[in-house]
Amino acid sequence: MQKPTFVYDGDCSFCTSCAQFIERRIPSHATVVPWQFADLDRLGLTLEQVEEAVQWVGPDGTVASGPDAIALLLRDAGRFWEVPGRALQFKPVGLLAWPAYRWVAGHRHLLPGGTAACSLPQAQR
Repeated sequence: MQKPTFVYDGDCSFCTSCAQFIERRIPSHATVVPWQFADLDRLGLTLEQVEEAVQWVGPDGTVASGPDAIALLLRDAGRFWEVPGRALQFKPVGLLAWPAYRWVAGHRHLLPGGTAACSLPQAQR
């Protein structure tokens, strides 16, 4: 694998809106792809991982989830994006980031761009 890959839930409109923002505004080298169209085996990811949180797979095979994945995406973008990326990796911020991420993930159907499908488990979509 040459480039990092950022994997998100393409069935969720909120997640897709966030991914589109990333592609338009954050100059990461990563391929941004919905897990439904990703080769999970090649990336070394499981269905459980991608259903639980966004994933970052580095060129070296390093895998990070949730806010840790977002931090690596931001750091990869460089320039001023590296600052919030490093902040997310700062231990006290990271301890708060996971509960915040889980809250957003659990309420994404209520957020801008979210739809009722965002609240359903994958098996029911």
